[in-house]
Order: sequence, then structure tokens, then C-alpha cells
Amino acid sequence: MKATRPVVTAVALSLLAVSLPAGAATAGPAAPPSSVNALTAQTAPVLAPLLAEGESLTNLDHLDFLLDTVPLAPVAGHTTYQLEQNPSAEGPWTYADKKADGSYNRVGGGALDPATGHWSQGAFNADDIARTAVVYLRHWKQTGDLASKEHAFQNLRALTYLQTVDGPNAGNVVLWQQADGSLNPSAIPVELPDPSDSAESYWLARTVWALGEGFAGFAGSDPEFAAFLQDRLHLSLGALNRQSLAKYGTFDTADGVQVPAWLIAGGADASAEAVLGLAAYADVVPSDPVATTALIQLSEGVAAMSSGSATQWPFGAIMPWNKSQSLWHAWGGMAPAAVATASTVLGRPDLLTAAVKDTAQFTPQLLAAGGPDNAWSPTPGEAQIAYGVDSRVQSLVATAKAADAPGLLDVAAIAAGWFFGANPNGAPAYNAATGTAIDGIETDGRINPNSGAESTIHALLTMLALDADPGLRAKALGISVTEGTNGLSVVEAEAGTITGNGTVVRPPSSWTGEANISGGAYVDLGAGGTLSIPVPAADQPSNIFPIVNQVIAPSGTTTWTSAKGPLGATANGGAGAQGITDAPGILFPFTLRRALAAGLTSVTASTDGAAALDALLVQPLISTVRVSGSGGDSTLYVSAAKSTTVQELAVPAGFVLVQRQYDSSGQPVDGSRDAAATTAGRVTVAPGGFTLVTMTAG
Repeated sequence: MKATRPVVTAVALSLLAVSLPAGAATAGPAAPPSSVNALTAQTAPVLAPLLAEGESLTNLDHLDFLLDTVPLAPVAGHTTYQLEQNPSAEGPWTYADKKADGSYNRVGGGALDPATGHWSQGAFNADDIARTAVVYLRHWKQTGDLASKEHAFQNLRALTYLQTVDGPNAGNVVLWQQADGSLNPSAIPVELPDPSDSAESYWLARTVWALGEGFAGFAGSDPEFAAFLQDRLHLSLGALNRQSLAKYGTFDTADGVQVPAWLIAGGADASAEAVLGLAAYADVVPSDPVATTALIQLSEGVAAMSSGSATQWPFGAIMPWNKSQSLWHAWGGMAPAAVATASTVLGRPDLLTAAVKDTAQFTPQLLAAGGPDNAWSPTPGEAQIAYGVDSRVQSLVATAKAADAPGLLDVAAIAAGWFFGANPNGAPAYNAATGTAIDGIETDGRINPNSGAESTIHALLTMLALDADPGLRAKALGISVTEGTNGLSVVEAEAGTITGNGTVVRPPSSWTGEANISGGAYVDLGAGGTLSIPVPAADQPSNIFPIVNQVIAPSGTTTWTSAKGPLGATANGGAGAQGITDAPGILFPFTLRRALAAGLTSVTASTDGAAALDALLVQPLISTVRVSGSGGDSTLYVSAAKSTTVQELAVPAGFVLVQRQYDSSGQPVDGSRDAAATTAGRVTVAPGGFTLVTMTAG
């Protein structure tokens, strides 16, 4: 998928969504297309081994392979740098299907018309061209490689050709382009906005990203081209200033919560990618009031989407979409990286708070729940893709730098280990010998073996980040196996026993317009009814989050109890005003006052009014991620407790343990004794923080 927020359907998000067309409509989720490639079994051949130690992880061969010459015909409203001298540029094909012999076939989006050579969407798209330019720009900046400089130059020329330069849509961007260079502003199926340059979009946001980083890259070596990019950046900002940014300082209501009305296409995800480009530009030209103002406004909007805490869903995440309080997704999840970077460029430490909460509190919980899932809606358990993994890595690295929080680099190494085998499939997801990256992994370990532009781009962005930091690179390469996770889990309400007035309901669609009903069913519990839900026995207390489809009108209260007494209560109604959301009410995991004691195996709900009970999220007070590889055996302990906890760990004979303790902001815990190896197995975890324990022979 390339252009808008992910499709989240009634069933768990599938790798089908990894191959979504570039312009999936923003009007609401829809079923994934049926024309995508089949997934391989979990027993798919292991990817080729990594390159020898010490060699660069960043291999551009496959991205180079995806590139093709893009003819740039004279079209009203579309031009680019030096078009008359060179009426062609280059851009990446959208997808690459893996063939039986191990090679790849470049393909476009949608169906191919053999008579015209046109795809129902196109061969190239602005989203991938923009991000390809970013990869080559960063590689050129990092290594001095002149081939990457030329690729960046040509992709930026192709991207700016897609930008509409005059008329009412000036500054907006056409998404799709055919292999013969013709533009396809209205793809099939219909995408929003339609035509694709008729309003702001994700591809406009990514154009700003590429233009900002492009200007910063070329300002010193090619001032003439940099000036052209600056003009086009101002053209983009002109479009944003008459569209979303015209609403700066105003707020919409979403289920009773005030959300910024000036985010690009309503998304912190889209806005964050524009912020990355504006921050790069403003770092070079801080005196440009138009760009600096846009950077401030968008950064404030992104930071305002921070939500929850260590003990409240979504645990400090920056939410991506202002029309839902209960759908988080990793696709386009650069928000923490964006506000962390902007905080430094702008001298605005207040922006850093949101980035720290997301990276130091939410991301460790995400990894402990099974890895970098593509979406929580609100329950976890979706497919995992390179885009989402890279977004976590980029955000952790950027926030660690901006906040001087070394603990976040330990978490970044674990997240990056996904590419080297620490994932549900168990095989490397990136091949450093070829530069290919699989298109994703299902929850059961099945992979999509294709290597399209998006997956390749984001794998390479992570590799560039690792190559830039030898210490982080060594840690990440030392992690190749996920031994196990113990974190947030789901228990379905329909698995419980109903007494009295209640029934199991299976709606035609699990999508409410804002979130997914977990498992495709919920319990409609009437006044006087009770529901006893079995939960797995645990050796420690757990926080319980009942997921209630809360209606707007008052509807009484559900009381939650265990064998040892009350846990808390949730309101069946009283959801805030619907506002801009697509459905009244809210499907949300609510916090209870007390944790469920260790060893207990059921939770009981009793209601005095009509209640729609979907599921329970069960969160251990201490969650864990266990990984291994050449760097040793490590466990990340993640706290959702309100006080310091101590975990007892058996240290085998001949081994020593080293622990590094961090607080809820990723900072080392004052007075902690971390450095010395010991045979004592007492692991201390700060409240809301995390501790990394590594065991090695010694």
C-alpha cells in the first residue's frame, strides 16, 4: 500500500493490504483487492545470508533495479527542471513480484491493459518516487556516492513533474503515472481525492518531505537546482496554506475529544512526513517564514495527537488519524521522528514530550505484544511490514538523539532485529547481499516474498540509520531470533459464559467506521445480566482493559470483579459527541482501577444497563521480549506498574548477567547499578520504564 492510511477490515489486517493500490480511498476502509500475489508458507526458503561483518548493510541494487526511465511529455500544468533539455527522468516501479527462479518482475498497480500498456492505476506513483529520492539523498549525504546523487536528482525531477503548477489545484500532486509517461489522475478503482491533485493528500505530504530533504542536499553542490526545489516547496506550502493549514489553531471534535483540524488529510501520519522535509529545509534556511511557520503548525498538530500513558491505552502513542480515537497504525508512523527532529530544529522542547512517550512507553509495549504490528484497532495482532518497522526504528533513533535518551537505542536495536530474523517468520526480512526486502509477514509467520518499492525503500532507510551508527548497527545485527514475547493479549468476550439477559452478536462487518470489533463478535449484555470471561492464569498481576462499544446516550454501568474483589467499572454510554468521526459512540479499551491478582482465571462483568462488550486486553504488569543471536541472549522487561518492581531470574552456571535500567523517558535510572556483569538474577524495572538484560558466557 502506498498512499493513504491502511485498510483495516472486519478480519485481521492481512498481507493483502501490503499490496494495496497506492491511492486507497480515504473515505473509509474497504476490502483489500483480490489480485495480489499469494503468500508463501511459513516454510518458505530462508533468505540469503547477510553480507560479511563490517560491510555496508545498505545495498541499493534492488532499488536500482526498480528504477526505469519515465518519459515526460509536455502536458498543460506540468513541467519540471530542465524539461526541454531532458524530457525524461526516472522513478521506481511500484511492485516487484518474485518469480520461481528467485528473480523479480517489475509490475504496476492494478490490472494491465495489454493493448495500451496502461495499468488501471499506473506504473509509477508520487509516494514511491518521493521516498526513493529520500533514500538516494541520504545515501549520497552519508557516503558521498555520486550515483546516488544522480538518482536523487532524477527522481526529484520526476516528482516535480507530477506536481500541478497552475490553476486552482496548484501545488497539489497527481499520484499515478503510466510507463509511457502519461498521467492518470483518476485511477481505477476510484481513489480520494479524485482527481488525485484536486485536494491535499498523502502524496503531497511526501512531496514536501522529498523537496525539503532535496533542497538541503543540493543547496551546496547545485544552487540552481536547489532554488528550483525551493520554489516547488513554496508551491506545495501555498497549497497547504489554502487547505488544511488555513484551519491552524482550530479543533474538531472526535467522540468528545478535541483534535487538531489542520493536519494534512486529517492525519498525523501524513503531516509527520511533511514535517521531516520541512525540518531538513528549515535547518538550512531558518529565516524562511513560510516554511518555518508550516513546520511549527504541523509539528504542533502532530504532537497534539499524543494519547494515553503507560497504564492507559494507547500507552503514549501518537495517534495517526483525527477521526478515530481507537485505531493506531504503524503505516506512515513517522510521527515521533518528526516531532523529535522538529523540536531540535525549532528549539521547541515541548514538542519532544510526545515523541518520548511514544518511543519510551508505547513502542516497548508494542514489541512485547508480538512485535511491530501494522495496526492496533484497538486490539493488536496484525501483519508486520517493513514500513512499520522502519517507522519505529527511525522514531527511536531520532528521539534518542533529540532527548539524549540512550535507552531508546536499545529498543531500536530490538525493533531493527526484525530485518535480520527476529520476526514471526524467523528468517531475515532483508537481504543485504541483494538489497531486497520481503513485503511483509503474517501473524502466523507466512511471508509475502515480493519486494516492492515501499518495502525496499523503508528497509534501506533503516539500513542507512544502522550504518550511520556503528554501535547500534552491532547491537541490531546481534539480534536474529525472537525467543518469545509476553505482553498485551486479547480475550474475547464471546468466549465467556452469559447469565441472564445477554447474547453473542456477530455483525455483518466488524468495522465500526473507526475501529474493528475484535474476533468479529461481541456480547450484548442487558440489565441484570452477567458475563464471566476466562483469562489465562499468570504468575504476576495484570492490568485489565475492557473493550466497550460505548454509545453516546447514558446506558448504565458495568462493574468488573474477580474472585478477590472489584476491579473497577466502565460506563456503557456517555461517549462524547460524534463530531467528525464516521460512527457515533466509541469502541475503546477502558482502564480499570485495580489489577487482576496473579493466579486468577476469570473476570466477571455485571451491568445495570445495555452494554456492548467486545473483549478484554490483558496487560502483564511486567511484559517481556526475549531475543537472541550473536550478541547474546537478551530480555527487555517493560513496566506497566506504578512502582519499582524486582524480577527474579535464574542465571545458569558459567553465565553472567548485565542489566541496563531506564525510566519512562528512556533515561538511565538514577543510582542504578547497570554496568557490572553479575551472577545475581535480580532484575529491577522502573515504574513505566524498561530494563534490558543480556546474558552471556563469562
